[in-house]
Amino acid sequence: MLAKRIIPCLDVRDGRVVKGKQFQDLKDQGSPSALASYYDGQGADELVFLDVAATKESRSAMLETVRQTASQVFIPLTVGGGIRTVKEAETLFKNGADKVSVNSAAVEQPDLVVELSREFGSQSIVVAIDSLSGKVYSRSGSKKTSLRTVGWAKKAQELGAGELLLTSIGADGMQTGFDVGLLNEVCGSVSIPVIASGGAGKMEDFLEALKVADAALAASTFHTKKILIPELKGFLKEKGMVVRS
Repeated sequence: MLAKRIIPCLDVRDGRVVKGKQFQDLKDQGSPSALASYYDGQGADELVFLDVAATKESRSAMLETVRQTASQVFIPLTVGGGIRTVKEAETLFKNGADKVSVNSAAVEQPDLVVELSREFGSQSIVVAIDSLSGKVYSRSGSKKTSLRTVGWAKKAQELGAGELLLTSIGADGMQTGFDVGLLNEVCGSVSIPVIASGGAGKMEDFLEALKVADAALAASTFHTKKILIPELKGFLKEKGMVVRS
């Protein structure tokens, strides 16, 4: 059995980490590089950076953030937000990203996933899916699409995604637990790894999600130190879960 991964998420806007609830009311959480170094020391398995604004200015800030972080920490970095071309992805890889995550662009131009996979290898390509009531939403959860979540997950795998980052919009930031029903549906329909996102509030939430998903991602509960990663990994090991040391 592959070890389950614990992944902090840093939502970055204008060079600062922010976090809200259900993609709204974003509040400052601190410096990306400082938080990244903290999580590296905590034993996080990977880090996900998401540029939640993806304007020209924040993209510049994000590149600098990725560059600084990659020089300071030694765990894999996944970077997403506003990537619409192979060239933009290449720039992020050159600045220290290990994987790139695409969301809206994948929905609007699915061939981009094919191109990215061919250019960089599917292991480097994450398709992020924001889901609410069984439907896919794009543009930071503001635009409802006609895509069904499970159908889009299958299609993303066919296009060449090496991993899915599945976020339940309704659970995001609420700390009431991951949407295990959604996870069961999606994980049962694909063979690539799925990262559970949205809703982590207590250690038991991670345990339930990781019975299905390959990795669990959280922001608020880690940023506020409500849950410490070493304690979480110890808890999961006690419950018989295989996690990385």
